[in-house]
Amino acid sequence: MLSDTSSDSTDHSSSFKFPFDTSDVPSVHGLAVQDLPKPDIENPFSVALHSPPGSPPIALGRKSVENSIIADMPVEIAPSQKSSNHTNRPPPFEKQQDGTESMNLVERVRSKFIIDNELIRAFIAEIFCMGFLIFGGECVNAQYVLSKGKNNEWIGIALGWGLVLMLAVMMGSRISGAHLNPAVSFFQLTQGKINVVRFFVFVVAQNIGAFLGAFGVFCVYYDAINAYEGGNRTVTGPTATASIFATYPGPFLGTFNAVVDQIAGTIVLCIGVAAISDRRNGIPSFLQPVWIGGLLSFIGMSMALNAGYAINPARDFAPRLFTLFIGYGWDVFSFRNYTWFWIPIVCPMIGGVLGAWAYEIFIGFHIQDDPTESASDKLSDDFDLERGQFPEISEKKQLSDIASIQQDFRNV
Repeated sequence: MLSDTSSDSTDHSSSFKFPFDTSDVPSVHGLAVQDLPKPDIENPFSVALHSPPGSPPIALGRKSVENSIIADMPVEIAPSQKSSNHTNRPPPFEKQQDGTESMNLVERVRSKFIIDNELIRAFIAEIFCMGFLIFGGECVNAQYVLSKGKNNEWIGIALGWGLVLMLAVMMGSRISGAHLNPAVSFFQLTQGKINVVRFFVFVVAQNIGAFLGAFGVFCVYYDAINAYEGGNRTVTGPTATASIFATYPGPFLGTFNAVVDQIAGTIVLCIGVAAISDRRNGIPSFLQPVWIGGLLSFIGMSMALNAGYAINPARDFAPRLFTLFIGYGWDVFSFRNYTWFWIPIVCPMIGGVLGAWAYEIFIGFHIQDDPTESASDKLSDDFDLERGQFPEISEKKQLSDIASIQQDFRNV
């Protein structure tokens, strides 16, 4: 009986036919979109907006097979990368045909002006950054002197020099190390971090930059200087303006005390520089310019009364030489019977070496390496800037380093 029932059911379904023709009946999809505006096939967003909810983002084909409608799978995908007729913006996800189109003018010109020689790049960086330092710092001096203290306070001078040094170091640190001071270059020479050629190149660059920076200050405040001193370039007296450019001692300061003053000030400066730049202290490189600027501001607030805290041979000598050329006369060198001009040149060189080595002897040598420090950080101190490579390591040295690293891991 079950077989008979199954047979009857099959026969009825196979012999059943609609009493009317279904070939002209629209599909559900057609009914949904027949009253909508015709979409713009050139615009993918228009196609998406004119499709009813739940409809696939593809074109559907219909095929009549034994009075039934079958939806074929994707026949054609609507174009999605052609430009829109309704906007000037490029279509989404469009890739640039040429990678150079996305480069700005600076990036396109950069490749034409880059200098391959590392020492020449450092020379240019020292000139530019030193010129920026002297221009900014001596503009601060000029506001204080020419306004007789009305437009600036002494603490403003200290902060101004600190801020401009921070910016100058930030600009040049990744090119030359931003020494910006022959005393700093000299102590690095004594520690074997630079060679003799680089030292002299840096000293020349620093003096050129300082000379140009002083020239810029004179151009900016030319009329104000003439109005203040009546056109007479003076080194001493109530209308003296030579102190805008170079340092001069107070009337109470003797020669021996001046020597001590400049050595002590540079000792403090170079102790701070050595501590800030010591990788074992963990100060990030991008924060080091801020700390160095703060260090100079501290010295200006605490050690400037005697002679104005030159503590930088290039900062004092080159602007002093500039004042000789613009009419201040030989008095800029013969001041106090030649007992002053050489002190800001010679004494900071002594103080720089004493300060840097004092830091290493009392602090630097005793800081333990961080066991979590990366190998690249440890190798950075050994990189030879002049040769552009790391020093050659013997097989014995390699075995020693491997044993040391293994011992570090055991300690960890």
